[in-house]
Amino acid sequence: MLNLIAGLTLPSSGVLLCADREIPGPGPERAVVFQNHSLLPWMTCFGNVMLGVEQVFGRKEGKVKLRARVEAALEMVHMAHAMHKYPHEISGRKKQRVGIARAFAMEPRILLMDEPFGALDALTRASLQDEMNGVMAKTGATVVMVTHDVDEAVLLSDRIVMMTNGPAATIGEILSVELERPRDRLVLAHDPKFAEYRAAVFEFLYRKQMKKAA
Repeated sequence: MLNLIAGLTLPSSGVLLCADREIPGPGPERAVVFQNHSLLPWMTCFGNVMLGVEQVFGRKEGKVKLRARVEAALEMVHMAHAMHKYPHEISGRKKQRVGIARAFAMEPRILLMDEPFGALDALTRASLQDEMNGVMAKTGATVVMVTHDVDEAVLLSDRIVMMTNGPAATIGEILSVELERPRDRLVLAHDPKFAEYRAAVFEFLYRKQMKKAA
């Protein structure tokens, strides 16, 4: 599904629309954050973000504006202090922050995220989830994230799209998450509505597994 929205895969039938326009292929209004940070090891953090910025704005803006965009993006994810470091000099958590900064620096309408926190330990994952909530609030971009973590889905989402079993998967149910923002995970841990949404997702997943087993 992410490949379809990104324009990397074309639909076998029908069309996909972004802002009422058909998606003909990849475009700068749709940025991707991968499971792996996908940073180029021979470039600094600054250089990795600049690579994306130059592709989108290089013909329209001078070097001063491009640099300002990169610095602002790294500042937003609290990585300005490491902009001149190489990927091997920073932790996995910080690499993922740089990957997020690179995507947001392109000012996409839609940010596509493929389990971006899946390979991280629980505390690092929680920290980046909280930062992600803050970045979403600052930019106002639409985020489409694939996750297998139910708590993550409820914490971050306004809508959870639950898929049926593959390989011919379809949309099973769509759950609207009406929790106020900004969201505090410690407060939500005691919120009955959070528990209700969480239970609804687990119920769908349980029914899906039982159907698959049958």
